[in-house]
Amino acid sequence: MNAWAAAALTLLVLVVPACVWLAAHGSTVRRLAGVFLLSTVTGALFLVLPEAYGRPAYQDLALMLAVMAPTGTLVFTRFVAGRSHDAGTTDHGSG
Repeated sequence: MNAWAAAALTLLVLVVPACVWLAAHGSTVRRLAGVFLLSTVTGALFLVLPEAYGRPAYQDLALMLAVMAPTGTLVFTRFVAGRSHDAGTTDHGSG
């Protein structure tokens, strides 16, 4: 096991469960922070694993996640905000 594999194992064992716990418990803002942190940790994991296995071409996954994760977080935020807003209304568009 090299240092890159040890770093990946550390991320998987220590950081990912903490992010999942944060994303599953607490207020909406804390859960959103957990989801965003999990996507950041996953991007770091996708940078470390190709170095551990000697496949630098797989780092494109990390680049793609770095581009798509903020967009996914914004879509998730819009969904959560829209759901709480729609749940409080009983008027279904009748003017």
